[in-house]
Amino acid sequence: MTSKKEVVLKNHRSNYPNPITLVEGQRVKIGELYDGPENWQNWRYCYTLDEQLEGWVPEQIIEKDGEIGILTTAYTAKELNVDAGDHVIFMHELNGWSWCELESTGECGWIPNECLSTEQ
Repeated sequence: MTSKKEVVLKNHRSNYPNPITLVEGQRVKIGELYDGPENWQNWRYCYTLDEQLEGWVPEQIIEKDGEIGILTTAYTAKELNVDAGDHVIFMHELNGWSWCELESTGECGWIPNECLSTEQ
């Protein structure tokens, strides 16, 4: 995997202070499919079986068994709070979001792709 530097074009703040974090093989209750104005595809709202945590999970990593899903890989919905002008290291992209590391702190999380621009 080749990482690349990106510059943040616009601020992003997470609306989810307690993001869902799941381990490979964990079972979740499968909820609604995301249908917002951003047109982000393949996001499914999920709940841990004890309903302690909930959040958006990429459909690609959910093996469906009726209303229950089994995670095929570990996942966290942690979003990265960034400001325009911040520098991040892009790791990978999924469904309109990029997993990045904030250079100034080393913190990792998801950022919407429309907030990023590749450095030239």
